[in-house]
Amino acid sequence: MTQSRGHFEHPGLLYASTAEYVAATTEYIGAGLDAGESVLVAVPGARLTLIRDALGPDASAVRWADMAVAGRNPGRIIPDVLLRFAGEHAGKRVRIVGEPIWPERTAVEYPACAQHEALINVAFAGRDATILCPYDIVGLDPGRVADAARTHPVLSSAATTWTSTAYGDPVATAAHFNQPLPPEPPGAASAAIDGAGSLIGLRGFLTAEGRRADLSHDQLGNLLIAVNELATNTCEHAAGTGRVTVWTEPGRLVCQVTDTGHITDPLAGRVPPPTDATGGRGLILAHQLCDLIRIHTGPTGTTIRLHLGL
Repeated sequence: MTQSRGHFEHPGLLYASTAEYVAATTEYIGAGLDAGESVLVAVPGARLTLIRDALGPDASAVRWADMAVAGRNPGRIIPDVLLRFAGEHAGKRVRIVGEPIWPERTAVEYPACAQHEALINVAFAGRDATILCPYDIVGLDPGRVADAARTHPVLSSAATTWTSTAYGDPVATAAHFNQPLPPEPPGAASAAIDGAGSLIGLRGFLTAEGRRADLSHDQLGNLLIAVNELATNTCEHAAGTGRVTVWTEPGRLVCQVTDTGHITDPLAGRVPPPTDATGGRGLILAHQLCDLIRIHTGPTGTTIRLHLGL
């Protein structure tokens, strides 16, 4: 017997006030609890408190996550927040409030956020789930609100619900945000990747640069692991040659890995491989260890830029 596919819904909520936000999210959560669904709320911390207080005793039946922490890097929201929760409740419909885009998200972060929103539709296709994504239409740039219509098949407000005419192929939408990254600063320190034998020297280079930037012990360890995973991918899948470049910007260390490979899977780094797979976890791990990852990939090569806050 063939198992039937689940029904996935991904509405966007456009709210203009705190009252609208709380009313819409608590109604949505209450409907899920009444239907016996498993519910997760993953929104920035202060908004967690608003929703939790409004739910009263029902709050104890909900899983809570601070999106500003769990989703600080947008690339880890699908694997570490959404899919993990769905996997813990396999066989049961899940209902999630996920708010990955808020006014304080920077211009550097935003393209990764928009890609995330588009790729939810791919990662959850056929899953028995609903994910409601709130958008603050007063605090957000109008362009970001317009993008919500591109990444959500259905939109709602305090007054009504409608089908988004701007919604299209989510892979094509994600590809729109596969944007060239700003140039690296002149004089940034760099080291070559030239086969597996260069990885030991690369570790020494990164250690020196990380200490110069005053990374904490844990951050330095995270950087070394993340770059080793990416450089290993370069050695295995991109003719074995590439370059690592490091510099600092206000409030963060940036480490860039470039090679001639081309990442063709839009879900690479966002959906874990099968448990019996022998590879495919390097980018997943890098996402878990870094505060932000930006990627630009194409037929002529790939640039992966890692950010760690200082």
